[in-house]
Amino acid sequence: MTTSRLQDALAAKERVFGGWVVGPTLIGPEEFAQAGYDYVGFDVQHGYLDDADVALLLRRLEHVPVATAVRLPSAAPAPIGRVLDAGADAIIVAMVESAEQAAAAVAATRYAPAGVRSFGPLRTGLGPDPAAHEARASVFAMIETSRGLSALDEICGVDGLTGIYVGPADLALSLGHPPTEALTTPDVLDAIAHIQRTVAQAGLVPAIHANAGKPGKAMAEIGFRMITLASESQALRRGAAEHLEEAQ
Repeated sequence: MTTSRLQDALAAKERVFGGWVVGPTLIGPEEFAQAGYDYVGFDVQHGYLDDADVALLLRRLEHVPVATAVRLPSAAPAPIGRVLDAGADAIIVAMVESAEQAAAAVAATRYAPAGVRSFGPLRTGLGPDPAAHEARASVFAMIETSRGLSALDEICGVDGLTGIYVGPADLALSLGHPPTEALTTPDVLDAIAHIQRTVAQAGLVPAIHANAGKPGKAMAEIGFRMITLASESQALRRGAAEHLEEAQ
């Protein structure tokens, strides 16, 4: 296995859409897959999950046709190694503000002498070849602060980086705007468009957390290729409200 489901989807499609999982749900990821989503993201930064929870969920998805990504709060190599050993297609490292931090994230997915990852695959389908493990691991650095925005060119130049994943809420806060208005505030939208252009010009994958379908469509129209639409809790709330409205 030298490619991942996420790499295959990005190679086959102009853009891919994802769902987001913030709690230890067993059916949420499968429902996203059944609905036609290309990938599912697991949130170890803000969600009620740890890397052990994610490992179990990833094993459950081994035979479900959906790609997987895991957001982690830092480039600490041990948690990154564990989720990759369990079969995650990609890692998304939060709050990256420098090329050095981005390089540390890449190093956590690479074995010696190129990196600091320890060899120990947990999923038998991954095979025994370290080079294949490295090749299938996609690495996204989150840009979500003004400092990260200022260092964007240097971050995009880090060897081994797959793409940049925009966090609009924290980016809005960093630029002095309410997080709930991140995708409707001109100043923030200008910054997001600048990120998309810079990332695309660097030959990387521009990705973003859009939070809903309509802003997701808008982000696709400006050129983002990997777009997260909603979490399982958001999808449940919306579906439950629609059913209640129909019944009443």
